[in-house]
Amino acid sequence: MNTLELATHGPVIPVIVIQKLEDAVPMAQALVDGGVKVLEITLRTPVALQCMEAIAAKVPGAIVGAGTIRSVADAKAAKNAGCEFGVSPGYTSEVGLACQDIGLPLLPGVSTASEVMMANADGYHFLKLFPATAVGGINLLKALHGPFPDVAFCPTGGITVETAPQFLALPNVKVCGGSWLTPADAVAARDWARITTLARQAGALR
Repeated sequence: MNTLELATHGPVIPVIVIQKLEDAVPMAQALVDGGVKVLEITLRTPVALQCMEAIAAKVPGAIVGAGTIRSVADAKAAKNAGCEFGVSPGYTSEVGLACQDIGLPLLPGVSTASEVMMANADGYHFLKLFPATAVGGINLLKALHGPFPDVAFCPTGGITVETAPQFLALPNVKVCGGSWLTPADAVAARDWARITTLARQAGALR
């Protein structure tokens, strides 16, 4: 899979932190029911890999990816868990080339022009701008479009349902990442209907 294909499934990729394994499948099903198929499950909790395995096995239509890939070991673990893609917060050639070796499509994180060039040199031209709002947001993306007209971005970090349309209107933004689709209070209450509603709203942003 070319990671650019992820953008064809909708304008928002949810960035998901799952604390409890029992929440994984119903949360993912709620998102898919709302039309959001591409799911980035972050490697930030002890149960993350188990959650990825469960969703990949039990939620038809879900395209499961692993977020917060920081090492070759993370990439291999994600691949073994059944993930179809990976996302990293930053970029190193070691991780980028290892993902190519094991056949794990990677959406690498960058925050500077130098990092864009490093990722480009290893064959990556669809990149995650992270942390998007903290490093310049829309103004930075506009500035990067001049020297990198062939590079597309998925800005992630600090984006809200209110600001997402402004990012999505930029010519070099194909999709954006957002954590607002799975609010902690909704997950704690197991209010899956609310998450389905948020997913439907996200699908209408572009």
